[in-house]
Amino acid sequence: MVLEIMHIDMDAFFAAAEQLDNPELKGKPVIVGGTKLSKRGVVSTASYEARRYGVHSAMSIVEARKLCPDGIFLPGRRQRYAELSERVFAIFAKYTPLIEKLSIDEAFLDLTGCHRLFGSSVQIGKAIRQEIKEKIGLTASVGLAPNKFLAKLASEVDKPDGFYIIKEDEIDDFLLNLPVGKIWGIGEKTADILLERGIKTVGQLRQLSINLLSSLFGKAGERLYYLSRGIDRRSVEVNNELKSISYEETFQDDLSDKHRLYARLAVMSSKIARRLRMYSLQGSTVSIKVRYGDFRTYTRRLTMAVPTSADDTIYSTAKRLLNKEGLLNKPIRLLGVGVSNFSTGDKKQLSLFSDRIKEEKLSRTIDGIKDRYGDSIIKKARNLE
Repeated sequence: MVLEIMHIDMDAFFAAAEQLDNPELKGKPVIVGGTKLSKRGVVSTASYEARRYGVHSAMSIVEARKLCPDGIFLPGRRQRYAELSERVFAIFAKYTPLIEKLSIDEAFLDLTGCHRLFGSSVQIGKAIRQEIKEKIGLTASVGLAPNKFLAKLASEVDKPDGFYIIKEDEIDDFLLNLPVGKIWGIGEKTADILLERGIKTVGQLRQLSINLLSSLFGKAGERLYYLSRGIDRRSVEVNNELKSISYEETFQDDLSDKHRLYARLAVMSSKIARRLRMYSLQGSTVSIKVRYGDFRTYTRRLTMAVPTSADDTIYSTAKRLLNKEGLLNKPIRLLGVGVSNFSTGDKKQLSLFSDRIKEEKLSRTIDGIKDRYGDSIIKKARNLE
């Protein structure tokens, strides 16, 4: 067995994103999932400062408030987290195309065939962590092992900002004294059945035969037999193909000012274009979505002859759709824009359109500046309300 499988888990992702955008929150107990006055709701993420009080994800906001009365409770910003996640996964994609996305902040990477370009698996892991830290300002914990089961366990050992490796000859030492609850697939009910038989650790679980485990738990028992020995034959399943990229915004009050609507449209178009460039994609179809105060919703789309990842082209096409269809004749509750029908960048095709090439080069230059100094360092005048 070789070290080809990596599990990467962003550290307290939602809370860390809030601390990134508001430096005054750094070092403070941040709890994402509801406001301090919420009577319902659960904790999505707690910063490591809040976890010291016993706060954890899936806990009710009411209970979290009792444990951490001085905590900073925030409702969360899903769209912002999605933006940061896209940037993180774009970094993964630089090193391997074999990515299994488990959630917005967690993935398996298969590094098979990547070493000639990027060095050893250890070097790749260090490079990914460093790039996430330098370009985005967040930390990630990495587990490296011969398979998915062990890699996932390894990433949990040294959080936050950790990097833990389980080599083949270290598997037994790592597993034997672990609580059985650490094994993937063992829930509370299974753990209770094992406890009735005096089974508390993985080492004790190994003493049960495959036949006995199968009789107790069926097919799952066979899986437990192999996992307790560090055997996991699951492959990394690539599941991150993008079909479309879109943004939409619901306004606090219905909006009728065309200039403000154009400004919001421009901001969304820029975000979409940047995500396209992040994945070296171009889209041919631009769509808009409009919802009025009575919740009537309209969508319109236009497919262009030449695909694009340029801010100006996406914005001008979306603006044309809004004006052509007369959708600005009444106050708007929700406005959205999207791009689909993707292709990879085709520079031969674009060579016929020199202005488009210049626009794309300028956009990539601006992306690089934003990656280094932050999104707010450069803004186009049209994006300002």
